[in-house]
Amino acid sequence: MNAPDDVRRLVAAIEPLDDDAATAARARNDQLVKPPGSLGRLEEIGAWLAAVHGRCPPPIPSKPAAIVCAGDHGVLAQGVSAWPVEVTAIMVGEFCAGRAAVNALSATVGASVTVLDVGVASALPSHPKLRAARVRAGTADLHDGPALTIEEAASAIMAGARLVDELVDGAGADLVLTGDMGIGNTTAAACLIAAFCSRSADDVTGPGAGGDESAVARKTGVVARALERNAPDPSDGLGTLAAVGGLEHAAIAGLILGAAARRVPVILDGVSTVAAALAAHALCPLALDYAIAGHRSTEPAATIGLDAVGLDPLLEMGMRLGEATGALLAVPIVQAGAAALGQMATFDEAGIAV
Repeated sequence: MNAPDDVRRLVAAIEPLDDDAATAARARNDQLVKPPGSLGRLEEIGAWLAAVHGRCPPPIPSKPAAIVCAGDHGVLAQGVSAWPVEVTAIMVGEFCAGRAAVNALSATVGASVTVLDVGVASALPSHPKLRAARVRAGTADLHDGPALTIEEAASAIMAGARLVDELVDGAGADLVLTGDMGIGNTTAAACLIAAFCSRSADDVTGPGAGGDESAVARKTGVVARALERNAPDPSDGLGTLAAVGGLEHAAIAGLILGAAARRVPVILDGVSTVAAALAAHALCPLALDYAIAGHRSTEPAATIGLDAVGLDPLLEMGMRLGEATGALLAVPIVQAGAAALGQMATFDEAGIAV
């Protein structure tokens, strides 16, 4: 991997899941006061959490942290979105003020909300919820050449990883929820997923924040041109991020890698976080063992990306907002997997002979 030393060190810190703990969890699930397998995917989730934490039963996540990574995109110059670039900064302000969807949903599950600015084009006022780690004021236009340099993509990755460290060490975060904000970022996400999954622009391009057939056709053409112009190598996670990704995608990849290095479970959100997860997987396949897909975005690239890495989403809600909203809805399910494994009685404890 041709990557800066700090990214290489981050990847090297990621260890395999604890298979012994997962085996113990599956055995315990079979001894709980219920028919074997009757809790379905909750049993899988409990075993996964045991493997992440290296113990059975695992702790129930109690401090979920939604992290919204924000950045702008030069490809907006190609007319891929009906929304202007200024909306990114406006929405960051709404996140900080507690008035966006991520805030409403986070309140229902007791999650914190932190915004990471790695590439917003507009100046942002300081705020307790905002972390300033701007690499540059938006990417270059990926339609015409690489969106980022290798060094810029690496800087954004490390900004995400450092924020995970901050929230784990300072706030006790024990479940990371990946979120994104950036007008035009579904174009970059489509490029990333097409590159990593060897799919065509027609396969991966959807309406994003909204658009009619002509808008989707124009966006598809931009994705096709970007892939042709940049020829990203799917085996090179960092190079592909730099070629056709966004700063927020790189930062989300850093969240995933950083959480895996700290043995903290991750819930993925929509198409932009799936694109980032593919980049993290290319950098370190072990990293996605620490992640679960919260929901299936209606963007076509999301299913393509999830299938490529074998992640079956927990929820089908017809959502495509981003902001970690779908990940937040999955939090109680993940918590329930740990609670069932740890708090139910076994047949022996209940005095039932089997």
